[in-house]
Amino acid sequence: MSDGDFAMALPAALRAVEAEDADGDGVPNVEELLRGTWPADPVSVPKAPRDCASGSNPVYDVCRYDPRFAYRRVLLDFCGKSPTYAELQAFTARTEEGQREFLSVELDRCTEGEFWRGKDGQLWKLAHPKIRPVGSIKSGEDAGPIPLADYYDDYALYAYTQLDGHDAREVMTARYHVRRQTEPTRYTATPSLPSQFVEEARRAGNLTSRWSLISFVMFTALPRNAASQSYRAYLGLDIAMQEGLYSIPGEPRDYDAKGVQAPACAACHATLDPLSYPFRNYNGIAGLSSARYETGRIERYFAAEAPTITQIPETGYLLGQPVRDLQEWAQVGANSDAFAIAAVTDYWKLLVGHAPTAEEQTEFVAVWQRFKGTHGYSVQRMLHDLIRTEAYGAP
Repeated sequence: MSDGDFAMALPAALRAVEAEDADGDGVPNVEELLRGTWPADPVSVPKAPRDCASGSNPVYDVCRYDPRFAYRRVLLDFCGKSPTYAELQAFTARTEEGQREFLSVELDRCTEGEFWRGKDGQLWKLAHPKIRPVGSIKSGEDAGPIPLADYYDDYALYAYTQLDGHDAREVMTARYHVRRQTEPTRYTATPSLPSQFVEEARRAGNLTSRWSLISFVMFTALPRNAASQSYRAYLGLDIAMQEGLYSIPGEPRDYDAKGVQAPACAACHATLDPLSYPFRNYNGIAGLSSARYETGRIERYFAAEAPTITQIPETGYLLGQPVRDLQEWAQVGANSDAFAIAAVTDYWKLLVGHAPTAEEQTEFVAVWQRFKGTHGYSVQRMLHDLIRTEAYGAP
């Protein structure tokens, strides 16, 4: 079936089987879908509601948000330590309103510390799957044996955009770089760094860092890996998992003759290839031109690889929307719901301990929508919101 025919037929197909129990676990398919379990897996079964009764736990209110429980979590998650007995006693002595206000004070205090913002701290851990460090080819501080690029610059930019009320979208859109100061750790925006080569007008945050271009573009003509990694890292959409597919009519064109028009490949490449075109002039490893933007890059280095390879355009598509270049690609992505959802999901998984469940969806959606709206993409404001959810503060 074509993508359009499949999309048209899917609602009726789901309605036809929603009352059935495909895996025989005693729960109808529609209930499993609505509650976030798999209707084809008998081991995946919705949990029964918690059996709560007032006064059944002498320490915490296990039925609803408990500020004392949230206080322990805040100190552990943001400061890296448990509260002392004296601190717990002082917290308990506050009014309920005073307890909630103090949670905000402690969150702000802890996010100034090394556990949260320092090298290998909580923010750096969140950045690991986005940056994908490889120590053997690192340059600069802690350099490896083949020093090609310094990914500490990428961690610095990521951390800067997540802190102090800054705009988190700039991890994708920044045309500046960031210096990291130690003891204590602080991050400062700067127009340039000697370790970064892309001219200001062609920058797109960490998408165009020297590390990203060296490690994700490398020697390729059409940087599909760079595009798919950016899509996955910052928009939370993994094409290999059939996520975020927006098939573009007439695609894939297979300019580099990789066989991507084969039926087994075309479904994904109709999204991936147009996603990759705006990366076409960014060098990975190319001698003295490494990690730079170079007009005519493909014509210079790859013209002999395929008959139509030089016809690869710089215009492309992101989330089904046409984009002129990588700067517009980054802007469209950073302003999308996908970016806000992915960013809040990162923190939800770090702080709550798992991806949002079906029961937590109402709170989760409210948090990411406020992150995009009233919080102005400030992670700090969003965190104050997140620690007040029942998902975080109910034992």
